[in-house]
Amino acid sequence: MPLLAVPFLAWLLPAAPEATPVVFSPEKINLALRRTADGLLRQSGDSTSRIPAIEQSGAGVWRVKLEQPFVYEQLPNLLQASLDQYGITMPYEVAVRRCFDSTIDLGYHQLDYLENKAVPCGGREMPEGCHYIEISFLNNDKNDPLWANKAVILVMFLGGLAGIWFYRWQKSMPLAPLTTATSALTQSLPSQAFTSVGGPGTDWLEFGKSRLDVSSQVLFCNEIRQTLTFRETKLLRLFVTHPDRLLERDLILREVWADEGVLVGRSVDVFVSRLRKKLSDDPTVGIVAVHGVGYRLETGKEV
Repeated sequence: MPLLAVPFLAWLLPAAPEATPVVFSPEKINLALRRTADGLLRQSGDSTSRIPAIEQSGAGVWRVKLEQPFVYEQLPNLLQASLDQYGITMPYEVAVRRCFDSTIDLGYHQLDYLENKAVPCGGREMPEGCHYIEISFLNNDKNDPLWANKAVILVMFLGGLAGIWFYRWQKSMPLAPLTTATSALTQSLPSQAFTSVGGPGTDWLEFGKSRLDVSSQVLFCNEIRQTLTFRETKLLRLFVTHPDRLLERDLILREVWADEGVLVGRSVDVFVSRLRKKLSDDPTVGIVAVHGVGYRLETGKEV
């Protein structure tokens, strides 16, 4: 699962963000654009024309109006140098618009210049007439709707992983042994209810007119030999070692099915039904259901 999560996280998480940009004052942007306009006019041989006031036409959008002709190829270098001089590092886009209808004649992105030292439309003839040089500063923080949606998805995804991890961790924890979990239950068990045949360390258990060989998974019910499965043996041993005592379903699941990792309540009913059939030849014992609680192995019945 961790490997499958890598592409998903790569989509959610962008590359390491740059340092949060400084909020630049309008004065610095004004001076940087005036310097750019002055350089363009001077390189075109115009050192006397007045440079109009710098305008802010929108949020993060600034422009300067030039009615005189200028060389477009000189704009990228002059603008970047002016911004650098005033410490303005926000990314930006540039558009050269006609004054009378705002049509874009030329334009580029800052990366065009920084990566290639060249910009689109360089070398093409620029239409004559009045133009605005417009610079739009780009907001490169993560406070946009798309990032907000990704953040929500990321939180949900990580929350799901945490839930799966906690579930698996909880299931992997060792369960309390039966003698601890049911100490109150076993303290007063009647010693005559069952006996261990053959002395300490043997796996033979006697109850009623039946005997259970735990190691061989064999049941002798009223001298009739029957082979049990591993799970049937484990469940019957639990009942035999706690005769005439009510065992709750949760306790049975933990003690008999804990090694499977996933506990299925229906398994108890199925296996109890199997044991009832195999114990049917012994009239002195029986497994009784207590509705909504669990099961009890009753011993010492009248023959």
